[in-house]
Amino acid sequence: MQDRARETRKVLLESAAHMFVERGYAGTSVNGISDHSGRTSGAIYFHYSSKEKLALAVVREQFATWPQLTAAYTARGVPPLEKLVGLSLRVAQSLSEDVVARAGARLWAERRAIESAVPAPFDAWSVAATRLLAQARARGELAEGIEPSTAAVTLVSAFFGFCTLIDEMPGGRCWRELLEQWWTLTLRSLQADPDPAALLARVRAGSPARRGSAAPCPT
Repeated sequence: MQDRARETRKVLLESAAHMFVERGYAGTSVNGISDHSGRTSGAIYFHYSSKEKLALAVVREQFATWPQLTAAYTARGVPPLEKLVGLSLRVAQSLSEDVVARAGARLWAERRAIESAVPAPFDAWSVAATRLLAQARARGELAEGIEPSTAAVTLVSAFFGFCTLIDEMPGGRCWRELLEQWWTLTLRSLQADPDPAALLARVRAGSPARRGSAAPCPT
């Protein structure tokens, strides 16, 4: 019984995510989610009680993956700025290719249409970025005058803005290449001895996001 309930919640969550990505919060209805999922409206109300509660569940599901992503970049032996860039690739991949993550990002952007408070995506990311930048400074790898906590907030804000707009940018399907271009500019300001090409090459060689099976960008 628990397995069936868990599977139903998963189907409803993913169906709702598809609808939120395609139509936004205001344009999505419980009946539409019911049609997409093949489950009854009664099942939706039983598990989530309202469209609002279902939207919040989608947002929380997105952020539940961030600790798993950051855990992959706690291993010793990898310089902190490389960890930061590698982590950004994983998060960008999630925001580009995972429908629940994409829906969570859109719902956060439309949070004023949702009566309940929508969790912000920035807190855990900013803490992780601050820690990695502080480690880079301790190793002498951060440019003079860069304050880790302030720089982390700026980086995280710019990163999420970039990911939000990337689908609308020329070549948006090639999000990895666009993100590497962004990091090329950013690392010139962050690194004590700027060499973004070398750092990105090392990240590219070891990044799960780069080793994935995504189709190549069109030429």
